[in-house]
Amino acid sequence: GRAAGRPAPQRGGRTPSRGPRVAPGRRSNPTKEGPELLLGRNPVVEALRALVPSTALYVAQGIDIDDRVTEIVRTAGDRGIPILEISRNELDRMTGGVLHQGIGLQVPPFAYENFDDLVAAAMEQTAPLLVALDGVTDPRNLGAVIRSVAAFGAHGVFMPERRAAGITATAWRTSAGAAARVPVSQVVNLTRAIKAAQQAGFTVIGLDADGETDLYQLEAAVGPLIVVVGSEGRGLSRLVGETCDIRVSIPMVSTVESLNASVAAAVTLAEVARRRTYG
Repeated sequence: GRAAGRPAPQRGGRTPSRGPRVAPGRRSNPTKEGPELLLGRNPVVEALRALVPSTALYVAQGIDIDDRVTEIVRTAGDRGIPILEISRNELDRMTGGVLHQGIGLQVPPFAYENFDDLVAAAMEQTAPLLVALDGVTDPRNLGAVIRSVAAFGAHGVFMPERRAAGITATAWRTSAGAAARVPVSQVVNLTRAIKAAQQAGFTVIGLDADGETDLYQLEAAVGPLIVVVGSEGRGLSRLVGETCDIRVSIPMVSTVESLNASVAAAVTLAEVARRRTYG
């Protein structure tokens, strides 16, 4: 995967007869770029099922055992994730009082790709294709875009470091594991990054309901391409929109409807893939 911190392997190669050993734990002091603590029985079991990279499982002493807790502890043990038993008060302090149901999963910071490396690697492909996200703030949309990028053969995603979603456990889960295979980069200035990609040979299209070019008439789809997807509410920002080479609209039957950012990205990537395959 591309997330930092792989789970540690089981030591000794022995399978414990009563499930994984639970060791005493201590409180950590996460920084802004530090690990994420995923809380609650359903979110934790879903994250483990989705193979979200994890570095520790915190279990409150005296926790009520149900099927989810049993699965969580068994899965964490099978993956070699350290299981740390701590007091409920300590877990309360770690989580700032957020409801945790006696369980917390520590997820390491995602390892982002260097932007220059992302562009260079894409340009080595036969038909380079990247997606840029302009202020997409919902991690579920980010995860869905990454899933579409993997499904339709694109080569990576980049987005701003600030005022935009990053790869959290939620984004990883929504990507259905594609975040392990798709390179993702964060950039300080999206407009500057787009201009650098243009200089490298990419044509940049921005998805815009009022775009002058119909998606199904997009001749540029067969060359090196970047698809820019705007934010959930306001669409493309002014500077990013002005930097794009072409503004592209997706034809729809109703002018009243608008597409979710991740759906618009999927429709566009599917059409680009179709045109590249069938002409």
